[in-house]
Amino acid sequence: MTPLGLFFLYLAFRLKHFCCDFLLQNGWMAGMKGRPGREGWSALLSHTLTHATGTFLVVMVAAPALWWLAPLDFLIHSTIDRIKGALTWTKGWSHKNTLFWWSFGLDQEAHNLTHLAYIVAIVFHAGGIIA
Repeated sequence: MTPLGLFFLYLAFRLKHFCCDFLLQNGWMAGMKGRPGREGWSALLSHTLTHATGTFLVVMVAAPALWWLAPLDFLIHSTIDRIKGALTWTKGWSHKNTLFWWSFGLDQEAHNLTHLAYIVAIVFHAGGIIA
């Protein structure tokens, strides 16, 4: 993979994350995904399915043999969001609380690191970086 290819792969994952977390996630998903019960899990899984679909699309363009990164992303993203959402819900944090923003930031960074791991896997699959 060339450095330019790596740059575009990074941009593809950033765009995927922006679209799935901010453009495609509705108020129900965002507000309910940390709550207990069926509705909380439905909201969470609806949201994380959009992420898995986005990851699948990026991977099918970049490295189709690594299709399994999409279901892995579904599991990882679900786990990260469930922990953050349940913590926020049980503690009663809202956008008015500092700890809400800390948990939001940690959540976003965990997703960024996950995407970095996917990029590394794709680069290794492609044979590394070729200058």
